[in-house]
Amino acid sequence: MSEFENPRRTAPGYEPTVEDIHALTAAATPHFAGQLSIRVRRLIEGLPANSPVRAEGERALAVLHDISFGGETRGHAPAQGQPTLSSVSEQTTSDEQI
Repeated sequence: MSEFENPRRTAPGYEPTVEDIHALTAAATPHFAGQLSIRVRRLIEGLPANSPVRAEGERALAVLHDISFGGETRGHAPAQGQPTLSSVSEQTTSDEQI
């Protein structure tokens, strides 16, 4: 995962779609939410405030922010004692890093 964007989406005159937002964010995980946020922001910048694509992009940015700092659980609630996927808010010391 990187901040590299599909050249089609960066072509002059390209009109982003709600499907573009979904394609970028559907498989988001806490580890990649920050990079995906950058890509979504670039995609919706310059769109008018009343654009449905901008609205979906802003909704996606809020979700990405939540999972990047709070972790996530997908499908059903975790079993008792099972943590959510880790997020960037969890700190490790240099002794804990591998």
